[in-house]
Amino acid sequence: MQLRIEGHDLPGRSCGGEHDDIHVGVQRKHEVIEQVPGDAKSATWTFEVTTKVDADGNRDFGGPFVHGKKGERFVYLSWGDGSGESFTMFRRAKLLLSESPTAESVVARIHLTDGKGMPMCARLKPPALEWSTEA
Repeated sequence: MQLRIEGHDLPGRSCGGEHDDIHVGVQRKHEVIEQVPGDAKSATWTFEVTTKVDADGNRDFGGPFVHGKKGERFVYLSWGDGSGESFTMFRRAKLLLSESPTAESVVARIHLTDGKGMPMCARLKPPALEWSTEA
């Protein structure tokens, strides 16, 4: 499936008194790519995720952006100070792929700032995350 992540309401370039050059990117294996500054109006990432259905009808996911063990696969959005090679991760948000709709093209719309003004992290759930399909 093609997965498009649309992030909005980014937290800004600084937070928590210790982070002053915040960027967010999607994690591909151990590398955080397509980094977007924390003060951008929005952030969008699009990539392929392979899907398989086993004999019991359970979906499994794969590809370089997919992490976790079978039955618990997810995609990471990683927050860090700096960009490029100087990026130092300090927080991650997890999108559980099992919660995505079954379709060839899926969109995850994400609110990227938590209630304390910090970058959204941990497992994302509604209302911070909204899944939909593309026509």
